[in-house]
Amino acid sequence: MRADSSHKAPAAPPLRADARHNRTRILAAAREVFADRGLDAPMAAIARRAGVGVATLYRRFPTREALITEVFTDQLVGCVSVVDEALADPDPWRGFRTAVETVCRMQIADRGFTGAFLTAFPGAVDFERVRGDAERGLGELIRRAQATGKLRPEFTTTDLVLLVMANSGVAAELAGQPTAVVAAASGRLVASMLAAWQTAPLDPLPPAPPLTLHHISAYPGPEKPRPRPAGGYPQWPALPPV
Repeated sequence: MRADSSHKAPAAPPLRADARHNRTRILAAAREVFADRGLDAPMAAIARRAGVGVATLYRRFPTREALITEVFTDQLVGCVSVVDEALADPDPWRGFRTAVETVCRMQIADRGFTGAFLTAFPGAVDFERVRGDAERGLGELIRRAQATGKLRPEFTTTDLVLLVMANSGVAAELAGQPTAVVAAASGRLVASMLAAWQTAPLDPLPPAPPLTLHHISAYPGPEKPRPRPAGGYPQWPALPPV
């Protein structure tokens, strides 16, 4: 499977080096600002975060929707590339493990942007087609890892869905904590699940994050709903069984 960019706008002329640099900075800044402040965040705030003028931002992205769509498309192509690179790895277990780790890191960094985008602009990109390609690639990745004997034979894509749901819970429960703590907690969870899915010998777990029981003692419970994260909760698709 290869990342297919047919869901993007027709190819534009190649950008100059400085224009490519500005585009990269704007997209990175927009991803952060939209995650922090939602899709209605001021364009001027994005320009400031990127270190460019507002005129430069609008010259490249004339509307808010154009910028939001490009941020999502860039992120979507990155997700597909993760599976492509994993399939190209000559070690199927390493490719599978790396793909799972990378996708979960991207999920933590996403912070609800994907769900907010798909709600606000449901027809902006052919998300279902790209998701279908990714699901088929994941299925092949799982089959290859199982053929090595390192991934448990009873593993299915349902287990990946459960991990993604749990990882989303880590992000929600630790909202407001330092980024390094959230990343460490997610990494520990992912490594623990990979160890549970793996046959011997097991890969070592990363260091535990500095969390104690007081981090869950303030859980609001069903009668006191948790505040909604900026941009809304991520909507993670179910995957078909292998």
